[in-house]
Amino acid sequence: MAVATDREFGLFIGGESAEPAAGDVRGLTEPATGEPLARAAMAGEVDVDRAVDAARAAIEGEWGRTPGTERARLLHALADAIVANRAELAELEARNVGKAISSVKAELHQAVENFRYYGSAIATIGGRANPIGGSLLFYSLKEPVGVAAQIVPWNYPLMMATWKLAPALAAGCSVVLKPDAQTPLTAIRLGEMATEVGFPPGAVNVVPGDGPTTGAYLVKHPGVDKVAFTGSTKTGGEIMRLASDPVKRVTLELGGKSPNLVFADADLDSALPSSAWSIFYAAGQSCEARSRMLVEKPLYDEAVATMAELAAGIKVGDPLDPETQMGSLVSQAHRERVHGFVERATDGEVVAGGALPDGAGAFYPPTVVATTNDTEIAQEEVFGPVVTVIPFDDEKDAIRIANDVRYGLMATVWTGDPARGHRIAARIKSGTVGINMPYTAFPGIPFGGYKQSGFGRELGLETLDLYLETKSVIVGTGARPINPFGL
Repeated sequence: MAVATDREFGLFIGGESAEPAAGDVRGLTEPATGEPLARAAMAGEVDVDRAVDAARAAIEGEWGRTPGTERARLLHALADAIVANRAELAELEARNVGKAISSVKAELHQAVENFRYYGSAIATIGGRANPIGGSLLFYSLKEPVGVAAQIVPWNYPLMMATWKLAPALAAGCSVVLKPDAQTPLTAIRLGEMATEVGFPPGAVNVVPGDGPTTGAYLVKHPGVDKVAFTGSTKTGGEIMRLASDPVKRVTLELGGKSPNLVFADADLDSALPSSAWSIFYAAGQSCEARSRMLVEKPLYDEAVATMAELAAGIKVGDPLDPETQMGSLVSQAHRERVHGFVERATDGEVVAGGALPDGAGAFYPPTVVATTNDTEIAQEEVFGPVVTVIPFDDEKDAIRIANDVRYGLMATVWTGDPARGHRIAARIKSGTVGINMPYTAFPGIPFGGYKQSGFGRELGLETLDLYLETKSVIVGTGARPINPFGL
């Protein structure tokens, strides 16, 4: 029997499962089959109040007194718990999101490493001290910002939760985590495991719910000191407005329309299969998916034909089959949205995929569209398994096209000229640039965007500063009285 069947998932507040005040419990379905999966409680305003109160009590109580060495131990213990429960978590995630379990297992590995990295990085938290002249001494203290509201999207519910939780908990903040209403199951389990390994009640609270209601109320809540959000650029802009009164710290990891530049001198045995993986590995439902493939003109026709062949060879099917390379989209509604972009791409040529498949589930085929960069499908975030293949003339033209979108999250460059790779990396407006490799995010390497892809960084040491206040202390050390007016 599947791990989620016949279970009702409650909210997680103050170290225990909680019923929603308004009684909102929703049935969840598997996007790959359309069959019932589980029932999950949804938080309303009263529940958010309870969660924020629990987080505030934790930081003003036991959690606020927990030293860094103990926080490090707890983070490593939570990493161990993920490893011990990895089979359950992988199935929950694959069935709740519709994603291939092979991808989910890789995400679980990073989830573990996120906690291990920040468990070790706690040792780097510290102020500095120095004399500032005369009889004055300065030193600084690093203190947690307070209660952090963290909102994660439906495409990576568990991994994104760890991206947010690990640095916040390392810094000593308490957290109210809001997973998406469609995909709350692994986030709830993560909250349960945090208490099981010894995090005090209220350090981690999980309140699934809808963004425009529960999410907005959480962002505006006067008991919240900092907001971290991953999701769409449109919603990120709304969060900035909501957090402006009262003024709160905000970090945003938003949308992308990331370029994948392939020069004619590239190693095509790596470049083209990696280009297919870069868009299709999560069914294109990834903010940094390289959805714009820019190809030097002498190679263009060959690249289009090869990408069509590669797309047709992707193994699409049951998310729980270990041989599956691409599962379903997250919902039928999202599939309709993705297909709408393809249907409107009349100024391009659909060379692979692009048709709604028969049968149950929210599947959509890997799709390749030959087009130009000024089309809707090349400019807007489709968030599905759709790649646009766009020609360019030379290096200068490639950089121009790569930067000619409102986003700037990720870019990949394929070239046999090492100097060119570094030149382009310096000129592309993107938070991360890969040269001759397709991978994107690693614990310890800052990840985030330029332009409308957001601001702030995840996964790096820099992230800790987003959850820490710096307090300056100036001390008089002289032996003589201090009498500035000479009275």
